[in-house]
Amino acid sequence: MATKRRKIFERKGVDNTGFSNNSTIEGGRILNKDGSINVRKTGLTLFERISLFHTLIKMKPWKFLLAVFSFYATINVIFALIYVLLGVEYLKGVSVEANNLLGGFAQAFFFSSQTLTTVGYGHISPLGLATNIVAALESFVGILSFAMVTGLLYGRFSLPKAYLKFSENILVSPHKGYRALMIRIASFKNNHITDVEAQATMAMHFMDGDREVTRFFRLKLEIDKITSLALSWTIVHLIDEDSPLYEMSYEELKQADIEMMFYIKGFDENFSNIVQQRTSYTFEEMVYGAKFEPAFQRADDGSSTILNIDKLNSYKAVKVPEPVISQF
Repeated sequence: MATKRRKIFERKGVDNTGFSNNSTIEGGRILNKDGSINVRKTGLTLFERISLFHTLIKMKPWKFLLAVFSFYATINVIFALIYVLLGVEYLKGVSVEANNLLGGFAQAFFFSSQTLTTVGYGHISPLGLATNIVAALESFVGILSFAMVTGLLYGRFSLPKAYLKFSENILVSPHKGYRALMIRIASFKNNHITDVEAQATMAMHFMDGDREVTRFFRLKLEIDKITSLALSWTIVHLIDEDSPLYEMSYEELKQADIEMMFYIKGFDENFSNIVQQRTSYTFEEMVYGAKFEPAFQRADDGSSTILNIDKLNSYKAVKVPEPVISQF
C-alpha cells in the first residue's frame, strides 16, 4: 500500500486549487456536500469578516423571513419604549386602559407599527414636539428599512442559481473494460442550462516521511462539456492507466483518505448569465460495484420525454473488474 501511495504521489498533481498541500491544517472534508467551502475565518471582529448582504441573500427562505420579522418587531419595541418613556399622554387617542404600563406599551407598540409602515390610521396621533420628532424619525427609519428589504427580496428572487441536483452517491462501475467513477446530475427546475462544463479534482493525503501532505489530482473526464442539460448527465472518470486510482483496489480506496470534488458551470438561458454549482464525495458516499439505472423514459402517449428526478440516485449492483496490479 505504501509503495502504491508513493507511485501515486509521484504522479503530476495540480497546485492551483486554492488549498494548501499541508494537510495538517485541514479539518474534515474540503467541500461540504452543499458545495460550500469548509473554512471558518477568524482574526477579525464579526462585523469585519461577515458581509450582511451576502448573508441575507444566501440565507434559507424561512431564516430570511424570521430575520426580517425579528428586525421589524425589534424596531417597534424600541420605539414603543421611547413613546412610553416620553409619556403615553402625548399620544392623542389612547384608550383609558393605557393608564397601566402594559396597556400603554401595547398601544404605543401598535402606534409604532403604523408609523413605521406609514399606514397611519389616524386613531392615535403624536402630541408635543418630542413625540412628533420621534414619530418623524421612525417614519424615516421605516422608509429606509422597507427599501432595504425590498432590495433584498429582489436580490434573492433574481439571484442566478444553477438549480442542479447531484446524485447522493458516487459509483464505481464497469466501463469499457475498466472501472470508472460516475456521478449523475440534472437540472431540477424548469430552467434550461446550455454549454455545461464539468471539472473533477481529487484530494488524497500521503505521509511524506513524518509529514502528512495533500496532493490534488485532476480527474480526466470522458466527456467534460455538453451542449445542453436537457436530461440527466452521467459524468464519468475512467480509471485507466492515466488515472491516479488505476491500481487501487476496493480496500485501498477504503483506507485512502480521498475526496472527489466536482465543479459544474453552464449558461442559464432564463437569467442570461453563467451559473455554477459544486459538491464533493468521500469514500463513505462511494458505492463500489454499482451502475445507474435509467432516470428518464418516453411518455405513454409518445409526445415527450419524462425525467424522473427522484430516480437520479437509483442504481443496481454489478460486478466490476479487478484493478490491474503492476509488477514494478
